[in-house]
Amino acid sequence: MKTLDKLYINGQWQASASNRYIDVTNPADNQIFLRVPQGNNEDVEQAAQAARQALPGWATSLASIRADLMRKIAAEMRNRYDELVDAHVKSMGCPRHLTGAFHVDAPIEAMEYYADLAYKMEAVEERNDVLLLKEPVGVCAFINPWNYPLHQLIGKVAPALAAGCTIIAKPAEQTPELDFLMAEIFDTAGLPAGVFNLVSGLGTEIGPVMSSHPQVDMVSFTGSTRAGVQVAAAAAPGVKRVCQELGGKSAFIITEDADLSAAVRYGVEDVMANTGQTCNALTRMLIPQSRYEEAVALAAEIAGEQVVGDPTDDATTMGPMASHRQKETVENYIRLGLEEGARLVTGGPGAPAGLPEQLRDGAFVQPTIFADVHNRMRIAREEIFGPVLCIIPYSDTEDAIAIANDTPYGLSSGVYAKDAASAIPIARRMQAGQCYIQGAYFSMDAPFGGYKQSGNGREWGEHGMDEYMETKAIICS
Repeated sequence: MKTLDKLYINGQWQASASNRYIDVTNPADNQIFLRVPQGNNEDVEQAAQAARQALPGWATSLASIRADLMRKIAAEMRNRYDELVDAHVKSMGCPRHLTGAFHVDAPIEAMEYYADLAYKMEAVEERNDVLLLKEPVGVCAFINPWNYPLHQLIGKVAPALAAGCTIIAKPAEQTPELDFLMAEIFDTAGLPAGVFNLVSGLGTEIGPVMSSHPQVDMVSFTGSTRAGVQVAAAAAPGVKRVCQELGGKSAFIITEDADLSAAVRYGVEDVMANTGQTCNALTRMLIPQSRYEEAVALAAEIAGEQVVGDPTDDATTMGPMASHRQKETVENYIRLGLEEGARLVTGGPGAPAGLPEQLRDGAFVQPTIFADVHNRMRIAREEIFGPVLCIIPYSDTEDAIAIANDTPYGLSSGVYAKDAASAIPIARRMQAGQCYIQGAYFSMDAPFGGYKQSGNGREWGEHGMDEYMETKAIICS
């Protein structure tokens, strides 16, 4: 077992004031492989002061200096690519051969993408007698999730660095190693002291302290809607800017004239990717009644192709849940679906068959598909966050759109029609921050964020950088 016994504050590795630790477990075999400091309020205070002291120099630095440093960071991430992959495999159980594409490649690209955007901060827009300037929002507190730990960390850090903000970051307790690796990378690249500060700890303890701290100007949180409400409440007395990427229960409409085989494959594989631990997964598949049973049979067949098992085996397509707690949550929802009367097409509660003995204590679940689901069922309304797909019939396009929008969430959505021209009018009517049509995938240029209880603000794309800017107007006589 490895122990990381220091936090990264003000450009230095220093012991936590708490003298307590968090044990990190490999979900594939349920063995503890890492210990990290359990930081406390005093550690947050030191990090906040360091970030505040570093802000004036970093905020007024030349865009070229920030961009060059960010490119050095990207280069060092490439140098330590295998370590970044290995940390995901150990802490999440993601299959090693899929981890680079799922978790590492985009964050490296993002660091370079936002390096190019750093120059936006030096642009001055003139409108008649008004000058419009951009300034960094200030000190940012980042509370990061466990399902895409590096992806979401860099999705916040990269635009913040480009804008000239300074940072306090808290990793999820389940996946802290990625953040410690990135702190080492930032240090190696020469990021000035205090620009990035890392405090690991329990979200219930230091999350509210970070969100409410008077030295923090902006909070970015990724996680559950319930926790997002708590973060916003803690930040509200200080009138801080809050950016939240929260839950989802995204609908995927497949039209009657779509290529059904291609559409169903896309939908099933989308839900099963990353063991279903994806906030924008298209977990409600809407099928026209005329093709419903055909789609259900296809979905079962495609789900049966998933190989659940050892994350180090190249044959594995699905590893364990990221924790036993999440495994229990998912299995409780599967049992609930059965109680609610949904038809179990494949999967169900209990561990997958055929796991080797050394993995039988792992957090594995079965790829599960329910048919005959309707929107009054909890499995259709609540985020399960696991490899569970609900298939829902609809009568016509109006009915499909009504079902899709009948949700408290609005993070993502999808449409698969005869062609893109047919899909776009449907996509325009879906109440969600993104819509993937004809089997599209993640794009760095696409702003990511939700409507309704899926959060506020945007990440990724140029709009993602806007969250870290203030606009100043200078009015000339």
